[in-house]
Amino acid sequence: MSETVRPSSVFAATRTQFHVTTEDGVDLIGEVAAPLGASNGGILCLHPLPTAGGMMDSHVYKKAANRLPAMAGITVVRFNTRGTTSEAGSSTGEFDNGKSERFDVEAMLRYCFDTLKLENVWVTGWSFGTDLALQHAKDPRHKGLILLSPPLRTTTDEQLKYWNTDLRPITALVPELDDYLKPDEARVRFAVTPSIKIIAVDEAKHLWVGEPAVHRVLSEIVSIVTGVATTLPTEF
Repeated sequence: MSETVRPSSVFAATRTQFHVTTEDGVDLIGEVAAPLGASNGGILCLHPLPTAGGMMDSHVYKKAANRLPAMAGITVVRFNTRGTTSEAGSSTGEFDNGKSERFDVEAMLRYCFDTLKLENVWVTGWSFGTDLALQHAKDPRHKGLILLSPPLRTTTDEQLKYWNTDLRPITALVPELDDYLKPDEARVRFAVTPSIKIIAVDEAKHLWVGEPAVHRVLSEIVSIVTGVATTLPTEF
């Protein structure tokens, strides 16, 4: 019997906590939520700014982990970047405003491919996490980037231009009411990399507050990962 999908909904998955050690010796903690059956692909979640409360449990990612393994057969890999704490625990090290976090992104991509043996992995960044993705997610094995509310806070034009030479697809979901970079501003900033697809999301805010915004984000993620245009059901 189906139930209405609510913010608190948690559907069946195999959930496993893990530790990963970076090249510079930081201990990262996280969780894998995997489908009970075959996986259609995976997302590596790079969370919002930890100095503003961002962590692996930031609500869009927690809802992705609670829903997508069962609803779409997608494996969701979440972790805390260095110096970040969530209910699962704390990663060691210190916040470095996206610089030393390069080691975190690289270690987690190796974990996804070398340990979990995932295929069809997409790097998904949200806010601060979009800067990490654009600057550091260059492992040739992932399929592309999904950017949620990109502020382009620390990413330079030169760093954006890298993606003119690496032609893997990048999709940016930009909220109409974003506090940092609205759709028209995003089109100007991303113009140096014209291959990046910008999707303006009406009435949405930077933090994707409200179930309609979460539903839209998760539906877009599933569409990108599976390659099939998808609107997730509101009952499951």
